[in-house]
Amino acid sequence: MKDIHELTSIEMVEEVIQQHELVFLYVSRPECSVCHALLPKIRALLEPYPSVYLGHINANDVEEVASKFLIFTVPTMIMLVEQKEYIRADRFVRLERLEEQLQQIYSMYKQDEE
Repeated sequence: MKDIHELTSIEMVEEVIQQHELVFLYVSRPECSVCHALLPKIRALLEPYPSVYLGHINANDVEEVASKFLIFTVPTMIMLVEQKEYIRADRFVRLERLEEQLQQIYSMYKQDEE
């Protein structure tokens, strides 16, 4: 199962983004039932992508995340490639579409590495 890294400060978030080329951020709140239901699906979706760092941020604990990434609702998912946002999905996510986008970015990224 894909590891989920708990990011508990905005400094941790920024450090992860600088240290990893492929970062998937999952922003949620404990009281959000959609967030709890979606996280295992996102974990499974990211399983085939070992180079993607999966970070989870509790928006109640890291309030600055909302202003830094312009987040207005949870869950919000952001895929960053070399510190640039490439995918953003929130609240009601179409997993098929998200998977297509991930595959496209990952294959292009891996192709560039070769």
